[in-house]
Amino acid sequence: MSETNLPPDNENRVTGGLSLRQPARRQHLKFYLKNQTWTFLRNVAAAPVSWRREHWILGGAAVLMTVLVGVVMPTFASATRSDPASSALTTLHLPLPPLPAGASADAAIASLAADSGNEPNWTIAVVKPGQSLSDIFRDQGLAPSDLQRALDAQSDATALRRIRPGNEFAFDIDASGNLLALRFDRGDAARVTLHFTPEEVTETVQDRALERRVEMAHGVINSSLFEAGDQAGMSDLMTLRLAKAFGYDIDFAQDLRRGDSFSVIYDQVYRDGERLRGGDIIAATFINQGKRFTAIRFTNAKGETLFYTEDGRPLRKAFLRTPVEFTRISSKFSVGRMHPILGKMRAHRGVDYAAPRGTPIHAAGAGKVIFRGKQRGYGNVVILQHPGKFTTLYGHMSRFAAERVGQRVSQGQVIGYVGMTGLATGPHLHYEFRVNGKHRDPLSVTLPKEEPLPATELARFNKDSSVLIARLKMVESMHLARKD
Repeated sequence: MSETNLPPDNENRVTGGLSLRQPARRQHLKFYLKNQTWTFLRNVAAAPVSWRREHWILGGAAVLMTVLVGVVMPTFASATRSDPASSALTTLHLPLPPLPAGASADAAIASLAADSGNEPNWTIAVVKPGQSLSDIFRDQGLAPSDLQRALDAQSDATALRRIRPGNEFAFDIDASGNLLALRFDRGDAARVTLHFTPEEVTETVQDRALERRVEMAHGVINSSLFEAGDQAGMSDLMTLRLAKAFGYDIDFAQDLRRGDSFSVIYDQVYRDGERLRGGDIIAATFINQGKRFTAIRFTNAKGETLFYTEDGRPLRKAFLRTPVEFTRISSKFSVGRMHPILGKMRAHRGVDYAAPRGTPIHAAGAGKVIFRGKQRGYGNVVILQHPGKFTTLYGHMSRFAAERVGQRVSQGQVIGYVGMTGLATGPHLHYEFRVNGKHRDPLSVTLPKEEPLPATELARFNKDSSVLIARLKMVESMHLARKD
């Protein structure tokens, strides 16, 4: 490789530059070698008091940066923030457009506008057991004269005179304690509002539409009728109505067996979309000990609504099977029984139904009171004469009802109350059934049946009942299919 020859002046400049840089390099090299293992944090931790010049320079720079960030950033944020309160608002007053022709004469719009701010401030009071309407008025701080004005304002004040627990009354009372309005229900389908002024009381009536919704249920007896009704989704009231419909043929205290079943079509009463109360049994079947009974609700030409069999014969019999709601049969009909008090064998020509003292006793059938008083061994006794050859006796009563000898009573009417007068070891009803003066067992005697519907009504009944019977069979078949 050949050497490059420089001119003399350039050579001198290179030599001079090297001579100047070499001392600087040696000085910098000494600084790097001396501080090659130095760190700011280690030296501060090891000797925070003996800082050197470079420590103070770096620490001062860090403090300065911290101060600048703390001062400059809030100022910048305030500068970029928009303050909505600082924006100016301008209000313009614009004239309203004129009303269309004839609008000022619209009385309906004007009355709605006036009434919108005058809604009554109702206070609701619910009737409690034992409360009278005068008690409720007094609780609201109202005078008896307010109640009298309310009664006098109506031609028919039955809804105010005959209140029941659960009824609701609404009061609108001003700050001075003056009654402005009273609101209550008159039956299921009418709501009455009485408006009070010093001069008069006016009445407005609002019709409330009722709706009947038909429902179907099927139940099987496992432990009790009420348990089966509950499992079928029926209320206790509807279960009682079912028992009442078949009460002439089935003794629900002693005839029920496990596996008995029923199918029911019934309705529920709704008002304003809410359930108001239970309705009526429309049709039902009951299978008791393998025997099938059918009840179809029908209103005959006389206006009587009764339950009929499939062939149009009333289920209602001339006599109730049991004239009292009892807990158990304490003694049955017998030609020879050891008397519990006398200790002798004697015939027991009736049935004893044990029941709490004071339980109402009902007339087994329509008839006339032929005896009301005391008889030896029977205590307080009532004897009824029924049409034809039948009489019934009711003994051991604690007290009588209001009927007198010679007075006629209807089937199911209360004629007395359970007691233990005469020879009795506990409260019960002694019930006897006689045909032509001869005693018959009330539990097994064949009761006379009502006459069937006449031919003119039977055709209408068959038309209505055929649809109901088909629906009952459908309910039964659905249950059997589900069971299989």
